[in-house]
Amino acid sequence: MNLLEKEALIAEQAVKLETASPEEILKFAVETFPNITFACSFGAEDVVLVDMLHKVSPKTDVFYLDTDYHFKETYETRDRMEQRYGIRFVQVKPVLTPEEQAAQHGAELWKSDPNACCNIRKVEPLTRILSQYEAWITGIRRDQAPTRANAKKIEYDTKFGLVKFNPIAHWTSDDVWDYIRSNDIIYNPLHDRNFPSIGCEQCTRQVAPGEDPRAGRWSGSDKTECGLHK
Repeated sequence: MNLLEKEALIAEQAVKLETASPEEILKFAVETFPNITFACSFGAEDVVLVDMLHKVSPKTDVFYLDTDYHFKETYETRDRMEQRYGIRFVQVKPVLTPEEQAAQHGAELWKSDPNACCNIRKVEPLTRILSQYEAWITGIRRDQAPTRANAKKIEYDTKFGLVKFNPIAHWTSDDVWDYIRSNDIIYNPLHDRNFPSIGCEQCTRQVAPGEDPRAGRWSGSDKTECGLHK
């Protein structure tokens, strides 16, 4: 399928998929683009999609960006999910180890230049893994941040050059947690300790009552996204 054909298909399906259930969107995604992958961060939205995808297409690749800086609870959530679903998440690591990064760019790069740190530990590895696929699935929701408010259920990702599916873009946080509780889904226990959005340990803090759910990410800076989503 060439680019023009993909764009035509996306424009047509974006309207149809807007009212489709997440499961219907996943089914369409894996059938239309067999060479597809799911990017999992082990956050609440993504554990929901792991469960849905396992029911729809259990052999579809699921990868995670191992920044080397995740909370231990995140790695433990990964291990528990692998055991429950009988799958192996594809580990994608940065080219530089933390020690090499510190030697080349200085210690605690996440403080001096968080964008550079995210580029090294997230964006470059993501670009590398996505180059192997024609489509990818994410767990972004429109109400997570203003930068995500216009996300469509299916769109062409111009940054990475492939088709992007956002099956739960229209869901609220309540929808996510209703699914987790109703289906007894494994989730990161940090969510129970006021961490609604979980990234690297150095750049994530607890959120106080009344704060924006993403206020705990890159707190104290004007950074709001790691660069994985436009």
